[in-house]
Amino acid sequence: MAMTRLASIAFAALVLFATAIVLPLTAEESGPSDHESGARPAQTAKAVFAAGCFWCVESDFDHLPGVIDTTSGYTGGTLENPNYDNHTGHVEAVQITYDPSKVNYKQLLDYYWHHVDLTDGGGQFCDRGSAYRPFIFTGNETEKAEAEASKKELEESGRFKSIAVKIAPAGKFWTAEDYHQDYYKKNPLRYRYYRAGCGRDARLTQLWGDLYQH
Repeated sequence: MAMTRLASIAFAALVLFATAIVLPLTAEESGPSDHESGARPAQTAKAVFAAGCFWCVESDFDHLPGVIDTTSGYTGGTLENPNYDNHTGHVEAVQITYDPSKVNYKQLLDYYWHHVDLTDGGGQFCDRGSAYRPFIFTGNETEKAEAEASKKELEESGRFKSIAVKIAPAGKFWTAEDYHQDYYKKNPLRYRYYRAGCGRDARLTQLWGDLYQH
């Protein structure tokens, strides 16, 4: 798993330098997000999504207004105290803390669908294997009903032959190692190389066209 990501970073570095690709600004460069402003609302809520590499999911949701904080981690399995070297049975996921007065769960779902390859259940983009399977982890019956309704709406739209994203009840969320948190800010060049080499934005643009904004 780690080798796949490192190989993607190395490959993308060569591509970017060879073609002088100019990539979008990081959140750090484009201005503070809600969770960087220092203001915390009286009431918050949490949601958990998996869409492949948690570095990318964290970066994507940090750009959504109303999101206060994002945490990379592991969930969905039974292994106790998982870590990056051994999280068998778990998937890489992100726990999102948000302000319900600014963004609701349905809007989070819509944003999620536009930032995941919903047709691929064997991994995401260049990252293959069970650790990168896409999931929506619901914390209660209301979230489950809304997630199922949003998935059904996409299925009935006829836009996709099949939707591979699974909906499952949320279990214990294990926070990933510190160096994974805000990776795209701590290591902006490596992150850009990885994301470009992995083909994430290219694939999402192919799936959604102008509906995909990054």
